[in-house]
Amino acid sequence: MAETAQNDPQGLIRESYRIEGITIEQCRSIFFDWAMSLPEGAEARRVIPGLLEQYGDEGHPMTAVLRDGLEAPPEPKRRGGRSARVE
Repeated sequence: MAETAQNDPQGLIRESYRIEGITIEQCRSIFFDWAMSLPEGAEARRVIPGLLEQYGDEGHPMTAVLRDGLEAPPEPKRRGGRSARVE
């Protein structure tokens, strides 16, 4: 139980699974709040598998959001600048 408290310090993920009719947009907002509440140095991608194991409910929007959180962020692309305007 101590690990659960460390991985979900404010119980946000746990509570999201208890909300009937919660939308994926609401889950994304809760996920962001959860990620911001992690202890300093904790990496969300290392914590998410444990949360999925404990709470993961197929078909629940939070499960989809947590799975999305496991994916690597897209590579940044260069945007604009002089070289984009000059051939």
